[in-house]
Amino acid sequence: MIKKIGIITALLIGVTGCSTYSVNRYAVSVDNITSLKNVAGSNVNVGLFDTVGESKTSIMCRGVGPIKTPDGQTFENFIRKALIDELTMAGVHDSSAPITLTGTLDSIDFSSASGSWDIEMTIKSSNGNEISVSESYSFTSSFYGETACNQTAQALMPAVQNLIGKIVKNQDFPSLLKGA
Repeated sequence: MIKKIGIITALLIGVTGCSTYSVNRYAVSVDNITSLKNVAGSNVNVGLFDTVGESKTSIMCRGVGPIKTPDGQTFENFIRKALIDELTMAGVHDSSAPITLTGTLDSIDFSSASGSWDIEMTIKSSNGNEISVSESYSFTSSFYGETACNQTAQALMPAVQNLIGKIVKNQDFPSLLKGA
């Protein structure tokens, strides 16, 4: 009897597992590209991005399962690649440009209960200038863990689009692009 209970328990543990919630690949924003074309007078390179604290490729959601970035990227590299995509589409990214932007992901977190992603980022230029921006992106959540975590994962990409929009529309962004 105890052996049967043990086998049934092992089977149930094997069948039930936590889900993984994948973030969509980044898609560029027409608004961001338009802003970049209007602001950028010359090409710019994008260097390394780092993070305050531990670098993460996933964040646990309600104990149901992790929210994971595409291809196992860290969150800071997801944002870095997104910025490079935006600059490339605007025609201003050049890996040999004299000015290089780097970034620090100051914080990233979400609430699957209230439905928000909160991201803070500092962008530094090789010319010595820097800007800090933050994005609190709201989305519709759910009482149910599976649904809420899936909606949280789907909301990261537009949250990053908004974050990049705040970077490129920041009044001090042009100062990051000027020669030293």
